[in-house]
Amino acid sequence: MTMYARVGSPLGELLLVGERPAGAVGDASGVALVSLSLPGQKGGSAVRDGWLHAPEAFAGVVAQLAAYFDGRLTRFDIAYADGVGTEFQRRVWKALDSIPYGQTVSYGHVAEQVGSPGPGVRAVGTAIGRNPLLIVRPCHRVIGADGALRGYAGGLERKKRLLGLEGAPVAGR
Repeated sequence: MTMYARVGSPLGELLLVGERPAGAVGDASGVALVSLSLPGQKGGSAVRDGWLHAPEAFAGVVAQLAAYFDGRLTRFDIAYADGVGTEFQRRVWKALDSIPYGQTVSYGHVAEQVGSPGPGVRAVGTAIGRNPLLIVRPCHRVIGADGALRGYAGGLERKKRLLGLEGAPVAGR
C-alpha cells in the first residue's frame, strides 16, 4: 500500500511517499520511504489516485527531518523501500549514503567509488540526479571537481542551503 504525507521544511513543503513493508499489519506505522520530493523538483513525485494520506506513518521520518534542519541530527536512520532504481543507480545511491555530514565529494570520487571512473562520471551524475530521496540520501554533498555546485534536482539554491546548514565547504559561498 502506498502512503504519503506532506510536511513543512525550511526548503518548502516536502512530499513523503512510502510503502508498508511486506507482512506489516495493524496501523500505518512502519513505512519504508520510497520518495522525498521538494516543491518544483525535477522528476519529483506527485500524489496519485489510490494513495493513502497517512501522516502518522511518517512520524519517525518527520522527527528526523526536524532534528536535521535544527542541526541536531547528522545521519538519518530511515527504512528505504527495496527495488527502487536500477542496480547501477542503487550502487551510486549507496555511495551517497557514505558521504559524511558536513563534507563534500566530487562526482569523480563517487564514480571511482562505484567502479565507474573516467567516462562513467556522466552516468554517475545521471544516477545522482534520479535520487528519489533528496535530503535523507545526501546527493547535495556531491559537487564539481573544482568545488563549484553542480546540478541538484531541487535547485542549486536549495543545495547551497543544505550544505550551509551542514557547514560544508563550497566554492564561492
